[in-house]
Amino acid sequence: MALLLGIDNGLTVTKAVIFDEAGRVLATARRRVAQAMPQPRHVERDMDELWSQTAAAIAETVSTCGRPASEIVAVAATAHGDGLYLLDRDARPLGPGILSLDSRAGDLADEWLRDGTAEAALDRTGQTPHASAPSAILAWIRDNDPARFGRIRHVLACKDWLTYRLTGRIGTDLTEASTSFTDVRTQHFAPDILSLFGLAALSDALPSIALPNEVIGGISAAAAAVTGLREGTPVVAGLHDVTASALGAGGYAAGTVAVVAGTYSINETVTLQPRVDGRWFCRNGLRQGEWNAMSISPASAANYDWFLDRLCGSERRAAEAQGRTFHAEIISEIEAAMAQPSSVIFHPFLFGSPHGPHASAGFLGLHGWHERGQMLRAVVEGIAFNHRHHVDALLDGFAPDAVRLTGGISRSPVFAQLFADALGMPVSVSDTEEAAAWGAALCAGSGVGLFDSPRHDPRDLARLTTTYRPDPQRSADLSRRYQVFTELVDALSPVWPRIEALSRT
Repeated sequence: MALLLGIDNGLTVTKAVIFDEAGRVLATARRRVAQAMPQPRHVERDMDELWSQTAAAIAETVSTCGRPASEIVAVAATAHGDGLYLLDRDARPLGPGILSLDSRAGDLADEWLRDGTAEAALDRTGQTPHASAPSAILAWIRDNDPARFGRIRHVLACKDWLTYRLTGRIGTDLTEASTSFTDVRTQHFAPDILSLFGLAALSDALPSIALPNEVIGGISAAAAAVTGLREGTPVVAGLHDVTASALGAGGYAAGTVAVVAGTYSINETVTLQPRVDGRWFCRNGLRQGEWNAMSISPASAANYDWFLDRLCGSERRAAEAQGRTFHAEIISEIEAAMAQPSSVIFHPFLFGSPHGPHASAGFLGLHGWHERGQMLRAVVEGIAFNHRHHVDALLDGFAPDAVRLTGGISRSPVFAQLFADALGMPVSVSDTEEAAAWGAALCAGSGVGLFDSPRHDPRDLARLTTTYRPDPQRSADLSRRYQVFTELVDALSPVWPRIEALSRT
């Protein structure tokens, strides 16, 4: 039976997963990739370290899967979208990679909202530029680091950097290409869009575009030497990780909202018409004539991880040192808090929000008698409420009737039920190991003819799926809490810029 390798790079961890052609995981390896925050709003990482850690993860899976590397018939990578990975004329990293949590260009994105650039961009590209969009970051570099800007030869996304290191070929795919510079109607790069952002000088720096399942090269001798893969093994172009997650979890379809609760709040649905609205990004789908409407913000499960790291750090480290999962130990506190009335509300805007670059996180309604469980309950509810903000927009625009939840938070039945109650819709969770990596593997398999297309998943998805239905009483209670949550957003919106200004004085 043929094997497939899916590479999934997130914002903190890079993974390699080997699947058989029935979708079963044979080997998985993970490596952490350090983030650097050299100054406020700058979130970066070393590109060479990213590749070396990814190569080490691949080598581990190849050596532990129990099958020879010659049986791996195709490879695909997926990684976080947006952000920026630049190469110079020697195809070497031009400074660190910039992650999608970076917000250095927030003021510029705000300026574009005021001067009409954002409105023009929405019409041409199907999306309003935001702080971590390649357009905004490139314009920030142009204005603040002109020497670096002048040396740019290739503008890539994270996944494209990994694919280049695997094959020696520079390029991108249809989904990744649409983060800033493609015409929403033709789905191809358009020169006037670069000019719209004042980036016409980069007209030769945009990569060629392939379909996600198109074979674009083979494993190079250099990559084979450090990964253990067989030289010449086909590599397909790959895809944006949120699309890969939806595909791998069985949620990439019209009429379905795929909800990915990870670092970002990802909420997306497939459409066969390019419908443009400021509440979502209308980005390219897996093929021409298909679009993915994404309503997103960097405000999801990373808030929960932050709370556990910063406020439960010693307990978490002690549990993990003994091989225990700290989340499993703390969930009882959250369940107990959910069973009682609470005034505590949390805005999950530690790393960004759908309400502009100045919004910040905060607990409201907090009193001295509240315990950690009530605070954690508020954090998880806040995450679900932010997803509801996005899902409501997609319900208004596309009227989907199903929700499929994936991401680390979906593995908890308590949290999955909370999402069903908060959204007021049935929520299905697939028992899929490594959904994003499997989405990449589906593209790899279809690229070499194992599957008819990336959407021809060989697994019995019905058997793998658990559906959580909203409890009417709990859903009504959460709707009341969501109303307060949104009223507080409206009340704080004029104050958030003044709060942010305090850090600059």
